[in-house]
Amino acid sequence: MNDTTPAIRPFVAAVPDEAIDDLKARLARTRWPDPETVSDWSQGVRSDNLRRLLQRWEHDYDWRDFESRLNAHPQFLTEIDGVDIHFVHVRSPHTDALPLILTHGWPSSVIDFLRLIGPLTDPVAYGGSADDAFDVVIPSLPGFGFSGKPAETGWTVGRIADAWVELMHRLGYRSWAAQGGDWGGALTSALGEKRPDGLVGVHLNTPYAFPQTPPAHLSPAEQHAMDTLAFYSGPLGGSNHLQGTKPQTPGFALADSPAGQAAWIYEKFQSKTDNRGLAEDAIPVDDMLDTISLYWFTNTAASSARIY
Repeated sequence: MNDTTPAIRPFVAAVPDEAIDDLKARLARTRWPDPETVSDWSQGVRSDNLRRLLQRWEHDYDWRDFESRLNAHPQFLTEIDGVDIHFVHVRSPHTDALPLILTHGWPSSVIDFLRLIGPLTDPVAYGGSADDAFDVVIPSLPGFGFSGKPAETGWTVGRIADAWVELMHRLGYRSWAAQGGDWGGALTSALGEKRPDGLVGVHLNTPYAFPQTPPAHLSPAEQHAMDTLAFYSGPLGGSNHLQGTKPQTPGFALADSPAGQAAWIYEKFQSKTDNRGLAEDAIPVDDMLDTISLYWFTNTAASSARIY
């Protein structure tokens, strides 16, 4: 089976003009809370920073430019296990390219991989070797982006991994590799554990390996790992805990308020990037707004949170 079969339908991102107008009207009517009572980000997103971000989103950001960049790549939908899966699929010009499925996390999306498509599919054009070429398959997780939203519980990383196996087989691939980080790392780890026919290897930029009982004496590297895990699950873990326990509750607010949706994701960029004090040091503002806008226009705050 290939990209032209009835089970695989072409997809083009095209948000209605009315949705963009509605976003700008909502941003203009934002009702602001009182400012934070500290001079840092310890209480969450700072009001002044969010005001600047929303001002750009309302007046200067161009969603249509992002759509054109996304639509420059072949995209498709295919129903697997009752849910439409959206994916970008770019074949390499090199005939012996290794198929590679790339999986994002939260609050990420296929956007994270767009700049990698050229170097991965055509490494020669970037100073590399044809031996390093890949066909790339970049799916949106169920409930994320332009994928369908599961109407039932049970969509664990194991179930999604099974869907990815079906997707690769449906595309006609019999030998392929997988890569992922964050939730994509958990899902890719599940693929490695399942060892499905055709999977030749995995690559993780978020390896998950936790001892059931920490050793009594830790090396400096092990202590750093434990401290980092405690920091991630403690001060940085507020949204994870809420989405892991009551994902629907913040979903109401985030579906109704673009300011809230922006703050929810902006805080993650701030706290989890290697920056000099602001997320903007590490990620261009419009790149952040691409991701925030995708979550807003697809109304996936609640559905994406349920993976927790």
